[in-house]
Amino acid sequence: STLFPYTTLFRSTSGIRIGTAAVTTRGFDEEDMKEVAALINDAIENKDEDLSSLKNRVKALCSKHPLY
Repeated sequence: STLFPYTTLFRSTSGIRIGTAAVTTRGFDEEDMKEVAALINDAIENKDEDLSSLKNRVKALCSKHPLY
């Protein structure tokens, strides 16, 4: 079972499980995945703040690899 940060459930886990099939299909490379990890980390660390700068980073990353 995978729990998310800040949960109060009784089990301890090692992190969040993230599938990579969609981003691989879209053409993300190793550097892009580092940015995805940084975005997730920044969102968790700043969960109580304005996340609009993260939104812009996500849009920029996705625009590099359009769906079609």
